[in-house]
Amino acid sequence: MAIEVRIPTILRTFTGGAKSVEGSGDTLDALIADLDAQHAGLRDRLVDDAGLRRFINVYLNDEDVRFLGGLSAPVKDGDTVTVLPAVAGGMR
Repeated sequence: MAIEVRIPTILRTFTGGAKSVEGSGDTLDALIADLDAQHAGLRDRLVDDAGLRRFINVYLNDEDVRFLGGLSAPVKDGDTVTVLPAVAGGMR
């Protein structure tokens, strides 16, 4: 078993169009590193020098990882991680 990561449409170019991918690791940071090894360039879209990018929301089993320790949040086999880019703007 592995950790399922749900990928938003805008990042699917890195996953060959896959809506979800599987990875492993004991922390979110390790999981993202594993995903980047499989899908080069994905980490740069999710993480910067300060941690998770401000406009990227990441949920671990429907809980915002910012409240679970950010990149150091523990993950385990069977977990589901959802990546959602923040959306803003529109017309008046």
